[in-house]
Amino acid sequence: MTFWFTPPELEALLLSLRVSLVAVSVALPLAILTATALAHRNFPGKALIDGAVYLPLVLPPVVMGYLLLLLFGTRGPVGAWLLETFDIRLVFSWKGAALASAIITFPFQVRAIRLSLEAIDSGLGDAAATLGAGRIDRFFNLTLPLALPGIVAGAITAFAASLGEFGAIITFVSNIPGETRTLPLAIYSALQSPGGEDAAMRLSLIAIALALIGVTLAEIADRRIRKMIGR
Repeated sequence: MTFWFTPPELEALLLSLRVSLVAVSVALPLAILTATALAHRNFPGKALIDGAVYLPLVLPPVVMGYLLLLLFGTRGPVGAWLLETFDIRLVFSWKGAALASAIITFPFQVRAIRLSLEAIDSGLGDAAATLGAGRIDRFFNLTLPLALPGIVAGAITAFAASLGEFGAIITFVSNIPGETRTLPLAIYSALQSPGGEDAAMRLSLIAIALALIGVTLAEIADRRIRKMIGR
């Protein structure tokens, strides 16, 4: 068994990294805002929104992919509008894979950031307010720095989870070589091909390695940042 990657396997690996990076980057600002609202505010329907945020964690990924297909497909309400207005087609595209990954891994970011926000002493914000700091000033200069461990840990965890996303991607954007065939889909394709066991093993090993690296980096980053800010 050779451990050298073939061009299609390397293409799948690089595509996975690209999709995961875009997914986490796009979802992170919204995750911060959502976590802030859920951590510090009480409003009607909060429990419902809280449940909706974490829904991707409990729903089968195939169901999420199907819902995305209904909404963002070329005949879906949002997908048809994007195609007609901006000539953007998400279905059967790597951009759609990034969208699916962002939605599936969104709860990981929200939960990590929310836990970090809830651990902040509320008295610090009150003290800053008495010194004349406005709400926006407190958010960017006090809340965000103190929540940095959760932000970093959530982003890294979501990135690692995105690398392993399969069900939502294959349902929404199919399994197209060079366009939507990410690492998990490449493993699946190898297992469906005669004599593809070696390729499946190579890709599985790199997937395991990336997952271990992601989880380890998240833990290291969390500890170091907490030490830096004295938490």
